[in-house]
This record gives sequence, C-alpha cells and structure tokens, in this order.
Amino acid sequence: MRNVNTKGIISALALMLCFAALTSPISAQNDYRIGCVGFYNLENLFDLEDDPTIRDEDFTPSGKNLWTKDKYVEKMGHLADVLSEVGTNQTPDGLAIIGVAEIENRKVLEDLVKEEKLVDRNYKIVHFDSPDKRGIDVGLLYQPKYFKPTSSKKIPFRMLRDDGDTVFTRDILLVEGMFDGDPMAFLVNHWPSRRGGEAASRYLRNHSAQLCKEVIDSLEAINPMAKVIVLGDLNDDPDSPSVKTHLNAIGKAKKVKKGNTYNPMFSFYKKGLGTTAYRDAWSLFDQVILTRAFLKKNQSGYRFYQANIHNPRYMVQKAGRYKGYPFRTFAGGEYLGGYSDHFPVYVALVKQI
Repeated sequence: MRNVNTKGIISALALMLCFAALTSPISAQNDYRIGCVGFYNLENLFDLEDDPTIRDEDFTPSGKNLWTKDKYVEKMGHLADVLSEVGTNQTPDGLAIIGVAEIENRKVLEDLVKEEKLVDRNYKIVHFDSPDKRGIDVGLLYQPKYFKPTSSKKIPFRMLRDDGDTVFTRDILLVEGMFDGDPMAFLVNHWPSRRGGEAASRYLRNHSAQLCKEVIDSLEAINPMAKVIVLGDLNDDPDSPSVKTHLNAIGKAKKVKKGNTYNPMFSFYKKGLGTTAYRDAWSLFDQVILTRAFLKKNQSGYRFYQANIHNPRYMVQKAGRYKGYPFRTFAGGEYLGGYSDHFPVYVALVKQI
C-alpha cells in the first residue's frame, strides 16, 4: 500500500489502456491509499518428505518426479520472484494479501515467506490441513502492518459423489479481520477439478460456489455492506454456472445489485485472456470476486479500483509443445523448471485519505 497523489499523473487515456477492469477513474484532486489483494496457484508445492497419510510419493527424491532439494530450492526462488513483483506497479509493498493453492502444508509456506525477495514483507500465514487425498491445501499470506486477522476457520466441503463415495477435496478457508482499519473477510478456494468431464463434475463446483455464497449471505445479513473477497482457482470460468449462477457474480459493476457479487475478471475472459491453458485453449479459472460494498463510491474505506492478470513474458513457455502456455514446473512427466501452470491474479483497492 502507499499514499498516492493522483493530480496531474493519471490521464483518461492511460486508464483506458492499462486498466481493463476499472470501474471508475480516481479523481485527480484527491489522495488515495492503495492496497493489493491477489491469488496464485503455486502448482504442486510439495516438500521433500514422504508423508504416509497422503499421496505425495511422486514429490519425493526417489519418486516419479525425482523431487530433489535443488528442484525445491529453484521452485521456491521462482515463486518468490513472481510474488515479489505482483502489484508493485501500484504499491512498492506489492500484495498485502495473497491467497494460495496447491500447497502441501504449512512448512512449504514457511519456507516461501523466508525467501530473500519476500522476507522483508514479514508475511504471516493462515493455514489448515484439508482432507484432499494428495494433501494439497489452500492458505493465506498477509502483511501484518496492513492486515490484522480476528478469526479464521475452514469450511468443509462435505458432499457425496453421485456414486455415493465421499468427496475428499480442499476445504474453503475463511479469514476475517481488519484491512488497514477496514473490516474485511477473505474466502480462499481451490474448487474440485473437471476430472471426468466438465459437465459430469459440475455439481461439485456448484456446491463450492454455494458454500461461498452462504458465507457471503450470512455476513451481509449482519452488515448489508460487508466487504468479502472470494479468491481462488475455481476450475470454472466466469460464465460457468458455479460462478455466474450459484455465486451470482456479474461482470458489469453498474448492474450489481443486492444479492449479486462483482467479478472483474469477466472483462478479461470476454477478450479471450486466461490464467491457465489446456489442449491449446485458455481458461480463466483464477478469479477474484468481490461483494457489492466495494463498488459504493461514497462509502468509507476501501473500494474496488482495478483487476489484473500478472503474466510477464518470462512466465510464458518459449518453445516446445507447450509454447505460449504458462511456464510450469512439470509437464508430461518432464521437469521444465518453470514457475506454475497458472498466472496469478490480483485486484487493487483504494480509499480516500
């Protein structure tokens, strides 16, 4: 976050060119504080140990992926490179809040925040183990000088598949607190995959969306202007039923009404942009969705300013079968030494000071 005097700096043309999901320009006559909130799927961030309670054997030194200390260290360095940059075009401190997915445990996050490029930000961790059979969880990192958690809990998925088997997947993480003096809640998600086909697995993601909506509804019942941010790899696009219908997320800010949420990622999706690629097609699975309170211009505290996908050229595969895809760590059983198979996303929030 930083204080910004926008007088004489921001032009309408620059806003149009740079801020694809901007709801309204910042007045050139006022000072604002800017804070960034983002999400990044870290693509199979496992430690080196074989945990007998989960299916992590492939990510061990003797496992299928020959997951060695050198690879682990390189992966950590790459992730730190990315996270140290996201949002710094808005504020030198970068992301005040980071939702993450595909982490094995708290230890890998403890190692990540100690990386040289991140250590000065003093990120703290909120994490709970999930029942996912591979052991991958979601988590939240935050800079304590900007965010003070007051409560955190996991929201269990608790559902049976159509065949009667129990679904073992990632819990949703709910963290509430004060964001630079502004009450906020964050829901970190990694919804069930499309394994078995999008249509056949749709009901699972619809259930995840409904769980998020129930939390939002309960918070808005207490405070109609509750500020809640949904972060995550949803394994669905902005126009999928889970997002558009069950979460009731709308892509046009002017049309957001009571009961709706606002999805600024919709504008990117309509332009054919994505955060992950599969079989030569882009998907925008990584999203940041906000409650309508962030759109109220006259309300005190933070409001939505803009959204972005962080996809610099170095994070894109340069050659080979996956040319043009996100530069990932593994592909087809081969170690590529990249970053992740997803691009991070983030929103900038502003408040007048």
